[in-house]
Amino acid sequence: MTGEPSLSCEELLTTTRCVRRGLDLDRPVDPELVKGCLRIALQAPNGNNRQNWRWILLTDARIRAGVAEVYRAAFYDRNAAALKRPARLPASTRSVLTAARALADRLHQVPVLVIPCLELPEGRLPEGNQAGLWASLLPAAWSYALAARDRGLVTAWTAVHLDREHEVADLLGFPPTVRQGALLPTAYPLRHTFRPGPRLPLEQVLHHDGWDAAGR
Repeated sequence: MTGEPSLSCEELLTTTRCVRRGLDLDRPVDPELVKGCLRIALQAPNGNNRQNWRWILLTDARIRAGVAEVYRAAFYDRNAAALKRPARLPASTRSVLTAARALADRLHQVPVLVIPCLELPEGRLPEGNQAGLWASLLPAAWSYALAARDRGLVTAWTAVHLDREHEVADLLGFPPTVRQGALLPTAYPLRHTFRPGPRLPLEQVLHHDGWDAAGR
């Protein structure tokens, strides 16, 4: 623990943000603190209690730099058109793109990178709906983000590198049975106060007792 007071459950759930620009790139993060967050994450639900999640903790500067190089290539490939004409984007989209670019450009400086993975019997994703499969990993990844926030850290949930997933797998020596689910850069924040994010009102997204019964 950091000695800072714990957040209330509601504040933790409503103010845990994806922090891309406000990361303290100069303050080191103790890997043991991160491991404590991951131990909490292991209490998340997973299908049939198989626990086939695997967690990659990256702190070595050289390895982080290699992953960051792949991530940047994927980011600029994905956003090439938008980056050429950012003025044409809505202001909110442009703001997110600017923050995402800042993270891509500085990812190698983030002190800790966490990659949540699944180990599958044959390394292949199933055909059709994969909701049940990823439900055995992504809740745990979010639990990690919440635990990190409660301990004074912040994270940025991203999956851009999955456009080049095999390059990262080769770089880190993954066996062919491992598939990656996200990338969670982790650092101390430059500020410690966060507000709930902009969201649509519940009434605009709620369908009660059927699709046509919106908000009823």
